[in-house]
Amino acid sequence: MSQAFHWEIRPDRIGVLTFDLPEKKVNTLGQKVLGELAELVARLSKEADLHGLLFRSGKPAQFIAGADLNELAALAFATKEQVGVGIGFGHKLFSAVSSLPFPTVALIDGSCMGGGTELVLAMDERIVSKASHTSIALPETKIGLLPGWGGTQRLPRLIGVSPSIDMICSGESVSPTKAVNLGLAFDAVPAERLIDEGVRLIGYLQESGDWKRNRERRRQPVGLSDDQMNFTFAVTEGVIRGRTKGQYPAPLIALKAIKEGCNRTLEEGLKIEQQAALELVGSPISANLIGVFFMQNRLSRDPGVTDPSIQPRPIKRVGVLGSGLMGAGIATAHARSGIPTAMVDVDEARLQDGLNRASEVVMSRIKIGHATPDDLGRMLAMMNTSTTSQIFADCDLVVEAVTENEAVKTDVYRKLAGVLRDDAILASNTSTISITRMAEAAPHADRFIGMHFFHPVDRMQLVEVIRGAKTSDETVATIVALAKKIRKTPIVVNDCPGFLVNRVLFPYMNEALILLEEGVPMDDVDHAATKFGMPMGPIALQDLVGLDTSLYAGKVLSDAYADRSVSSRVLADLVKAGRLGKKTGAGFRQYTGKGSKPLNDPAFAAFLKADPSVSHGLSQEEITDRLFLPMLLEATRVLEEGIVREPADVDMGLILGIGFPPFLGGILRWADAVGLDQITQRLAKYRSLGSRFEPTESLLKLQSTGKTFYPQPKLTATA
Repeated sequence: MSQAFHWEIRPDRIGVLTFDLPEKKVNTLGQKVLGELAELVARLSKEADLHGLLFRSGKPAQFIAGADLNELAALAFATKEQVGVGIGFGHKLFSAVSSLPFPTVALIDGSCMGGGTELVLAMDERIVSKASHTSIALPETKIGLLPGWGGTQRLPRLIGVSPSIDMICSGESVSPTKAVNLGLAFDAVPAERLIDEGVRLIGYLQESGDWKRNRERRRQPVGLSDDQMNFTFAVTEGVIRGRTKGQYPAPLIALKAIKEGCNRTLEEGLKIEQQAALELVGSPISANLIGVFFMQNRLSRDPGVTDPSIQPRPIKRVGVLGSGLMGAGIATAHARSGIPTAMVDVDEARLQDGLNRASEVVMSRIKIGHATPDDLGRMLAMMNTSTTSQIFADCDLVVEAVTENEAVKTDVYRKLAGVLRDDAILASNTSTISITRMAEAAPHADRFIGMHFFHPVDRMQLVEVIRGAKTSDETVATIVALAKKIRKTPIVVNDCPGFLVNRVLFPYMNEALILLEEGVPMDDVDHAATKFGMPMGPIALQDLVGLDTSLYAGKVLSDAYADRSVSSRVLADLVKAGRLGKKTGAGFRQYTGKGSKPLNDPAFAAFLKADPSVSHGLSQEEITDRLFLPMLLEATRVLEEGIVREPADVDMGLILGIGFPPFLGGILRWADAVGLDQITQRLAKYRSLGSRFEPTESLLKLQSTGKTFYPQPKLTATA
């Protein structure tokens, strides 16, 4: 008996196949589902008297979410033979769908992703609903794969090579309107008319015979000339290499599959795609990116508390104290999400600057087509400003975003005590100061919490939700829900100096300064970090965030973790001289001219006081070890102390907060991939440098028992 599919034949001899996985919110193409579909297709291949077939989803506003990623993750530990069986099975099945003895039409309402898109590409036509929730994509390259069930070959034969490259190599989705314009869909209609329009289309295909001619045409080579081939693929390859820096192989291998297959027959192209897919499925990078995908999904569902009875309170109005870079950014994030927001500062000039910053955020999106002037108007309509905190009297939440100074902040809290509603939540956008300690000055410690945004707020997805010793579960759940509402990713962190991201980042930043003072050129330090995969080196990052900010935060963290920190003289000397980084035109490097690109500054040598003639003798690998091994050890301490609940919180915090390379999966997944035996051996090499290279108890325990931070998924039987 069918479990995932329901089959019925209408009086007009048109079959309707409905995909509806029982007890699942979304339809996915797992092994059992594909096996069931294969049996159905084999039976239907003998039903030549059918007039046509309509394929639809039984789930409202949701079509097919793609392949079962749990099975894909397990394939990271499969043999090439097992992977080949899975890919070959999908190819055989979808080729059988494309050869059914009657026209087939997919009726798409909702997201059609990955393997779902490849399934409908094997059909004769597609009709999409006009609804905003409908989209079509082949997002496999985003998780280190390529469309391996025919997508790289069928899509170019349907919509052309260049649009196919855009869809496949970017992994981005297309809207119903764009799908029709590309020729990916025959038409876009209201969802309630999909069946009627599908029946009409099958009638037209039968009458015209187009379905047979189209099938034959789509089995042939695309027919690009040599000049077209050379230009299209050379330009695209250059763009992809520039964007991925050679660290993400999937888009390039997908491009290669399209290039080598498009001017051959479909049958030959599919064989090329299978070989290309084998290069990626089960690769470490793909396993890491799939792991990141799962971690992101978990955070999107995480309520922030373990008690399921705790429900978040509704936040209908928000106040933000401070209109500087962070305050204006926080206010903008709430207003853009449709939440009435009041922003307060000491004078009208500062408030106007804050409003200008808010407008610039939306204007920048208008320029690239991701927003409209109406969006700007709606956002500004949601924002009120005032020079008095009395405007906060009706706010459900007030976020304090004033100077990172504990005395200033706690003075503000005492003054707000007579203004805030008795049930209001007060949050601090602090990056380092103890929430537990500051709660003593807050009106209600149980409704005081940290809400640490990252700069720039409009681009950075992470929000650290820091709970103090007395912060209530309801307060945590409320702020987690609010962060999701404003399109951020919240991670709940228990209070400690530096919280999660800055605490784990500090050893990396501190080690970079130590390396400088040992005589390692700053270009070598930054190059080692970017070669590892970081978006910029630690020296460049110090200049970007401001050396005064780095010095202050470093002092807090150095005092807190004195047993494993080493003080740096050079940073304090630069700040004393007024060299604060990019914002003042000089820091470790010089920033002048258009775009303020970093330049080597001869004047810096006087601050370093290192002998440039002395060779530091460190290889790039040793510099990398010096930077990232202390970071790894701090991550294990965060887990040991229960600052976060699981390894995924650490890894996603670093990926979202500092741009730790997603292709490595996070610092803990990186350690798993290197091997904990290898990690402890590498640490032993630097033991003479002090306790910052001393393995932690949790690391040694995992290493001695042969375990890893992340358990390996079990490999299920192939289809």
